Amino acid sequence: MATLNEDARNLLSRPVYAWVTTLRPDGSPHSTVVWVDVDGDEIIFNTAIGRAKERYLRKDPRVSIGVLDPDDAYHLVSVSGLARLEIDGADAVIDHLAKKYLGADSYPFRRSSEQRITVRVKPQNVIHNVGR
Repeated sequence: MATLNEDARNLLSRPVYAWVTTLRPDGSPHSTVVWVDVDGDEIIFNTAIGRAKERYLRKDPRVSIGVLDPDDAYHLVSVSGLARLEIDGADAVIDHLAKKYLGADSYPFRRSSEQRITVRVKPQNVIHNVGR
């Protein structure tokens, strides 16, 4: 099991967009941009039940998450691990991420028909470059 050092945690804690890669049923990669944060030793992001990320992670929990510092293209964190899906508290997590990324008290794009779900990733492999 790999761990995040303080600099990696700090970068992941900033409102920097991340890309998440999951695996489609045919094994091909599926990458999307997401909001992320750090919670303890885990990286978290949020999605809605039924979306591609959630469906793919239920079948294959392997996931990769990367962030690139917009101020220094050599400062990055890339993490791979296994995803754990969690419904409890998912609405609070998306509201927290909306505050972090948008300054909004609650997630403004919420649809009444969707159920949010939090994805938690415990790092198994970490690539970290402190930049220039």
